[in-house]
Order: sequence, then C-alpha cells, then structure tokens
Amino acid sequence: MPRPKIAFVASPVPIAQTALRELAAAYGDVPQAKADVIVALGGDGFMLQTLHATQGLDVPVYGMNRGTVGFLMNEFHADDLQQRLDEAEEEVINPLAMTALTVDGAMHDALAINEVSLLRAGPQAAKLRITVDGKLRMNELVCDGALVATPAGSTAYNYSAHGPILPIGSDVLALTAMSAFRPRRWRGALLPKKAVVRFDVIDPAKRPVMADADGKSVRDVVSVEIRSEPAIRHRILFDPGHGLEERLIREQFA
Repeated sequence: MPRPKIAFVASPVPIAQTALRELAAAYGDVPQAKADVIVALGGDGFMLQTLHATQGLDVPVYGMNRGTVGFLMNEFHADDLQQRLDEAEEEVINPLAMTALTVDGAMHDALAINEVSLLRAGPQAAKLRITVDGKLRMNELVCDGALVATPAGSTAYNYSAHGPILPIGSDVLALTAMSAFRPRRWRGALLPKKAVVRFDVIDPAKRPVMADADGKSVRDVVSVEIRSEPAIRHRILFDPGHGLEERLIREQFA
C-alpha cells in the first residue's frame, strides 16, 4: 500500500513551527492540491482555519495539538504518524451558513464550523426576535447574545454559555442564549439540523448587535439567518477511540 502524500500546515507559534520542520523532514511535504491528507499543527482555532481554507479540496485533515485545548486535535507524536494516519477514523461535519444584513443595507455571508453568535455591541442588552422555519418562536429575547451551534462546536462557546453538548450524529443544532434577562434565565432550544433560524434585532440603533461566524465578525446587524450547509463536507481524522463521538461523551463526565 503506497504511503499517503502529506501536506503539513502549522500555526505561527514556535512550538508548531518546530513540529512542522521535524515532520516535513521525516515524511515529506507536498502541496495541498496534491495531498492525500493534510496534517494541521496547532490548536482548535488553527484547525478551524485549516478546515475553512481547504474546504474545496475534499481532503481529510488530521490535527495534532501544538496549541492549548485541542478538542479537535490528536495528541502530538512525531515518530508514528504513518501508522496513525492508516488507522485514523473519519468524522464528516457540515458547517453553518450565515447571512447577515447590516443597517447600511449590505449583505454578508460566512460559514461557521462551530457556531454563529450574535453579541451585544453596546452598553445595553440586545433585544432579539427569533423565527424558526418562518414561524415566530420568540417575540423578544433580552440578552447579552445568542448563538446557534453545531454538534462539533457544542463544547466550545456554546458549552461555556451553559448550552447542551450534542452527540456528533444527532442531526440537531443548539440555540443558546447568553445571560438571558427576559425570559428570565431562558437557556435555549434544540432544533433539527435542517432548521432555518432567523434573528431580527429590535432597535439596532439604540441596542447595536454584532454577528460572528468562526471569527468573521459583522457589526451593526439588523437580521441574521442561519442554516446548515450540507453541500460542504469537512472531513476530520481522529485516532481510534478518540473521535468526536467519544470526546463529546467524555466531556459530559469531566
């Protein structure tokens, strides 16, 4: 069986750059367009950057942690990479598509692997109206913000906001509020993966809101529509027994 052609990418931090030089010398390094697999060296943030940057290649990405948390990464070992790639298990995830309308009438599109979040951008709490699949579900949510998270992203910002951890194969999305003031302590909802969620900002001039999709921020939004994008598939490789399914379960007993 021929050895897979590997393209290495690394975050700019010194520990990741050192690992890049070591691994490229040991296993070779090909351009991403010619690779059978991409190995990303860094933390979760860098993994998200790599997945976004390579989404048109249909090549699996295997991450090794040279960052902080590394929920989407495998442990770093330099000497057995070929065997680990041969034995790796693949998870396929779909991102969220965000369409945001701003006060100046401009439309902004972005993709998010973890979550799309709306956050207050001024001293006063945001006021949001929530519609799901064209049906009004909440006339007014007063809060610091709200987000829609994928199962892969449910242990990130969503979990910090006391949202639920979602099994990777559950085909649901988490809608979670941050510091809900009214309805008091409203925690959110579980929605089908195919649901289309729309937030309308009430009084955006007095209570400005920004939207963020995996780090791509849009200020002064008046409405944001969020839906899953099944046409885009991100393929992530994990060591056996350490895939997203296991990690999501393990996280709930930590």
